[in-house]
Amino acid sequence: MNKSELVAAVAKKANATQVAVNEILNAFMEVVTAAVKKNEEVVLVGWGKFYQTKRAATKGRNPRTGAELKIPASKQPKFRAGKAFKDAIN
Repeated sequence: MNKSELVAAVAKKANATQVAVNEILNAFMEVVTAAVKKNEEVVLVGWGKFYQTKRAATKGRNPRTGAELKIPASKQPKFRAGKAFKDAIN
């Protein structure tokens, strides 16, 4: 399911317009992105949480030349599914 299909499904389920649902979805994504960027967790009880982890700098190799590369440290966004969400899937 892509974003437009999600917007259409939520609009139908909530009896709302696709334009309104699209604006709400965009706002949700902006708020979650901003919070995780500030290293805050966004917890939706029973559904899951969005959070940030840090990946340390490492050394790697270029597969073509075999030359050693420095892979810089980075921040990674993560999502961990909650128990109710997992139970609904299984």
